[in-house]
Amino acid sequence: MSEDKINEPVIQSMPVVSMKSEKSVFDAIPSKTSFFVGLVFGVMAFATIGFILLLVGGMDLSKLGFAGGNGSGFGAKKPVVVNTNANSNTNAPAANKLDQLPPITQADHVRGDLTKAKIAMVEYSDYECPYCKQFHTTMQDVVKAYGTDVAWIYRYFPLSFHQNAEKEAEAAECVAQLGGNDAFWKFTDAIYSRTTSNGLGFALTALGPLAKEVGVDQAKFQTCLDSGKNAKLVADEQAGGEASGIDGTPGTIIITKDGRSDIITGAQSLATVKSKLDALLK
Repeated sequence: MSEDKINEPVIQSMPVVSMKSEKSVFDAIPSKTSFFVGLVFGVMAFATIGFILLLVGGMDLSKLGFAGGNGSGFGAKKPVVVNTNANSNTNAPAANKLDQLPPITQADHVRGDLTKAKIAMVEYSDYECPYCKQFHTTMQDVVKAYGTDVAWIYRYFPLSFHQNAEKEAEAAECVAQLGGNDAFWKFTDAIYSRTTSNGLGFALTALGPLAKEVGVDQAKFQTCLDSGKNAKLVADEQAGGEASGIDGTPGTIIITKDGRSDIITGAQSLATVKSKLDALLK
């Protein structure tokens, strides 16, 4: 049966209504009553909007995986220290120290994929520290061994008695800003492979040519380095490490997405690092 046949009698019986002549339901209500009805609806609308804004304003976005703005979930919960090396003669920072670890952000230098990683390793390091040079090789082996399970975050911690470490950290940041994350890691790997460490192991005059070698415009790099624009960033990263209990290099804080953590002090062996990671991955 066609639709027009069903509706035909109804349509013919309905009066034609002009928008000009038809009165709304509110026209039938006295003006004072209409005013109060409108006022009530207005108050209810504002109250609803206010409640929604209050709810969103008080929401902890970190619990939704937005800690640090990387969407990885790392840092969303306070770290809980676990003892995976009971025979160690090193003193790990107290739990309240690890609570102060600055969250991982998009400004960090990451080797690996934070969205897939089960563990983040935040290393505070010094380009002129001989133990950091040794541990850098260990960390390269860790990344190869654990694949996407581990993400490596590098942060600056130049020691005052290593004369070139501060400028090398600033230089690495200039490279990152001009050439991106890949250039940063190439630059970092190169310094650690070539420095003889202990303060003056890599000449400051060689930083520009190295920047060019990893694909960065040398003139722009030199302008960036000479300006000292990254000195505060380097100092802030070191302060964040100190607040977290790091008092020497290398110092590496391990974090899982569910908030468990541990710390590696010094240039520990690959076997020791793997034992800590395996305990946290269980």
